[in-house]
Amino acid sequence: MKKLISCLALASLVFGLTAQAQKKSEKNKSMNATKDETVTTASGLKIKITQKTTGAMPKAGDKVRVHYTGKLTNDSVFDSSVSRGEPISFKLGVGQVIPGWDEGIALMHKGEKATLYIPFALAYGEQGRPPVIPAKADLIFDVELVDFTESIAPKLFDVKGKDTLKTASGLQYIMVKKVDSGLRAESGKNVTVHYSGYFTDGKMFDSSVERGDPFSFGLGQHQVIAGWDEGISLLRVGEKARLIVPYSLGYGENAYGPIPAKSTLIFDVELLEVK
Repeated sequence: MKKLISCLALASLVFGLTAQAQKKSEKNKSMNATKDETVTTASGLKIKITQKTTGAMPKAGDKVRVHYTGKLTNDSVFDSSVSRGEPISFKLGVGQVIPGWDEGIALMHKGEKATLYIPFALAYGEQGRPPVIPAKADLIFDVELVDFTESIAPKLFDVKGKDTLKTASGLQYIMVKKVDSGLRAESGKNVTVHYSGYFTDGKMFDSSVERGDPFSFGLGQHQVIAGWDEGISLLRVGEKARLIVPYSLGYGENAYGPIPAKSTLIFDVELLEVK
């Protein structure tokens, strides 16, 4: 599952304002389509509903669970959650998957099954993902929208009147909630956190809270940005803090996905568990 999500995410871009503007009309087309009718959207995506329901429809930001079988146009299967017996989960409409998925799943009702015919421009582009996905490969996905949960909008921590501290590396942090006892995060241990990440203008770019999916990693093992390895190590289980991470401790001088070059980042974090 993780392998596919990673592969999809590598090729994904946020679908863009044009597609968002078209989404409402495209949803109406899907809702009015009869079973087994193929509808083509303005982007070139084709969708055929193979099992129709009247369930609710997800919106951008919702966490969806989807079963799928992915095929090339010669019907050879390259991946399937069905064979693994485990649907994949992702946040809809934010570029975590290929654009054809973000658009296609948004046109479905809960419980529906459909076939998505995705042109290469809405999939892995001109380069493909060799050796599995050839260059300029149109793809076919049989999908089922198993379930979805509405996104929870995280709230910025209230830091009014609290001291901003600074470490020798340049990391700044604000303790929002302290506890007197509890396991401390230490290098080499596995930690689980909830977080919301913001740019300095307050715009959120990622949140485990919104996904309802805490994040676990090995502390001090360079699995996360340096500001996280240092900042989380300052916490005990149950504590909350705001980390203000300079770009030298973040993603550096180059852009990284939605993160512009030389970005100072703000993370509201809560340490949930230490193992």
